[in-house]
This record gives sequence, C-alpha cells and structure tokens, in this order.
Amino acid sequence: MIVKITQVKSGIDRSLRQKKTLVALGLRKMHAVKEVEGTPQILGMIKKVSHLVKVEELA
Repeated sequence: MIVKITQVKSGIDRSLRQKKTLVALGLRKMHAVKEVEGTPQILGMIKKVSHLVKVEELA
C-alpha cells in the first residue's frame, strides 16, 4: 500500500517529538508531499502527527 502524505499545518510551536516525526516522514515545509510505503512504522508516525497532515491512500 502506498500512502500520499501532505503537510497542511506548520510544525512551529509543536513539541520536539512532533517536529522530528515530520522530518522522519520527509516533510520539511508546508504543503510538502511525500509518497511512502504504508508500513506499520510509517502508519504509527502518521497517527502521531495526524492533526498536521492530510493522508491519501494510493493503490
């Protein structure tokens, strides 16, 4: 399963853990888009910052 992640809110004024999670997902700027494999580890990271990102499932 491929997942498309788009950052829709800023990481500014968030906890260090949330900022590092965004970077680990490959999202460094607002409206950045990244397509990643939907492994359990990636889905867990997405869940932790779900209020900052928009997720779409591809294929």
